[in-house]
Amino acid sequence: MIRIATDSGYTLVTHQEHARLAGRFAAHWGNACFPAPAPAALLPELIFAVASHDDAWAVRDATPFLTRESRPAAFTRELVGAYSAFEEIDIADYLAVRGAATEAVAAEHPFAAILISMHTVNLLTEQADLSTIAPADRPLHAAFIEGQLCRQRELAAVLPAELAAYATTEQLQRGFEFLQFCDNLSLLTCVGYDQARPLRHTHPDAKGTRHTVVCTPRSGQTYHLAPWPFDQPELSFAVPSRHVPAAACADLAAYRAACAAAPFEALPIHLVS
Repeated sequence: MIRIATDSGYTLVTHQEHARLAGRFAAHWGNACFPAPAPAALLPELIFAVASHDDAWAVRDATPFLTRESRPAAFTRELVGAYSAFEEIDIADYLAVRGAATEAVAAEHPFAAILISMHTVNLLTEQADLSTIAPADRPLHAAFIEGQLCRQRELAAVLPAELAAYATTEQLQRGFEFLQFCDNLSLLTCVGYDQARPLRHTHPDAKGTRHTVVCTPRSGQTYHLAPWPFDQPELSFAVPSRHVPAAACADLAAYRAACAAAPFEALPIHLVS
């Protein structure tokens, strides 16, 4: 779950809807300055990987939890760019969900599964504050990372012929960076991030020169990106969300009942060049 604090409670977006938004960003990537990721034959697999990278969270989000502070257990703007809250979660459960994200697509989309696994490993190594993992849990974390790296090799070995040629270090790295850019932008917009922030990784223009894209918030869930990588000068999206009043978070039963009863509303997201 992803949450935005409001004056009266919390706006909640599921991980799966956040990923679907990231996939919609991916589908719009490409203009005269920033071409769509090449080769064209790989693009549908990349977009699928982006849109599906959080599918394993669907079951978890359907059974929401509260934090010790009686707030919806969720990703927030405070956690953008720093996975530092391992002391607040059951790491075995968390790793199980992360591993399931790879397996959710592995059978039919092994190339996408490799990219999702690369994303997971990066989140849990380069982006993570490992000091917040309890010493007793560190062997579990290390074994999980090694298992994911092994799984990536296994998946590369069973790629269909039409994709196997693209499973080079360079192509996989580009696909991984593309996924992380779209994921990062979706997270920033879904949590209502309120400061200018460079999006993850640099990205090549038509001449091969790499650029950092900066996302700057404006009013009304509007975000300015520069340089602009998309196929239209302005993009608007509606993300399904629910609002839960703060009073409903007094206990877990009341919170779950409020989540179940809350109607879906459209969270508007606007991107401008």
